[in-house]
Amino acid sequence: MGISLAVDGVVIKDGKLVLIRRKNWPFKGCYALPGGFVEYGEKVEEAVKREVKEETGLDAGIKKLLGVYSDPCRDPRGHMISVVYLMEAEEGELDAGDDASSAHLFSLENLPPLAFDHDIILGNFKKSAKDP
Repeated sequence: MGISLAVDGVVIKDGKLVLIRRKNWPFKGCYALPGGFVEYGEKVEEAVKREVKEETGLDAGIKKLLGVYSDPCRDPRGHMISVVYLMEAEEGELDAGDDASSAHLFSLENLPPLAFDHDIILGNFKKSAKDP
């Protein structure tokens, strides 16, 4: 078993965070950041835009790289490394698709329990937003 490369988007729409409810194992029924696996030959920047579009119906632009998350225990399927971007929704209507059963907007101050290590990712994002 090797290492897999994934992407996740911290997508902001109308000042709120976009989260999807997972349709499949692992964490079926839990909320998560939109994201998924990078396909062979694909740039991570294109992968995160594609995954966000597939799972939320939104076209989102990348604002900045938030971090790389590589804890071998972050995903029960195996060692998944995720490149995480801050993104802003630009076009489209919020509508779940692909691996998402639903998509919702949340205030950053009132988040549900999250899948994977997405609570850590969002904690780091909120902390960095407060730092000068």
